[in-house]
Amino acid sequence: MNKEWSEHNKEMQMLLRKRETYKQGIAVLFELRDKLKQVISSFRDELTRDDLNAMPFANAKGYHSKTIAYSLWHIFRIEDIVANTLIKGEEQVLFSGDHVSQIGSPIITTGNELVGEEIADFSEKLDIDELYYYMADVKKNTEEMINGLGYDELKSRISDERREKLKSLNVVSDDESAVWLIDYWCGKDVRGLIQMPFSRHWIMHIEACLRIKEKLAKLK
Repeated sequence: MNKEWSEHNKEMQMLLRKRETYKQGIAVLFELRDKLKQVISSFRDELTRDDLNAMPFANAKGYHSKTIAYSLWHIFRIEDIVANTLIKGEEQVLFSGDHVSQIGSPIITTGNELVGEEIADFSEKLDIDELYYYMADVKKNTEEMINGLGYDELKSRISDERREKLKSLNVVSDDESAVWLIDYWCGKDVRGLIQMPFSRHWIMHIEACLRIKEKLAKLK
């Protein structure tokens, strides 16, 4: 893991544990997310559309076996689902705007269920500019939500009602490669969710995207 990002992540986790420092922890989280967003923005500025769809590690095991386009959708769909359906109990950004039709995505799920050529085909269907608009809206929405949390709310757990609501929306595939996410998310408190989908999850997939970018540069 990138050393700077890793240190930010560790500092954030430590600060969130205490009432006296949790606001500082949120500030560190936002700083980390802004740094990561700069990298995400660089993909659109520096790579071609074909690059965003490319799978140079198609047969590998790991996040780098996907495409960059897929990875961006995946990061922000998960964040949208967790922030709005599970934590806030509100409508997801994907549905509150007209993002589904504008992005051109054939799915509304996290994409965990897609494999191989399905990932490549999915990536080609996405309108990248519209995907970036969606990502910006999700980031803003999540950070407004986190900013409004009190320390005691960080200890809140996901209610059975919100778990059932999540299932009813069909935004997590019932394929075994995806359905485990529901138990995983609902087994955490809000602080735990901040530490994974809203921070570490970004790092893991962005590092994989950078690996794809570096491989593509070598191939050229």
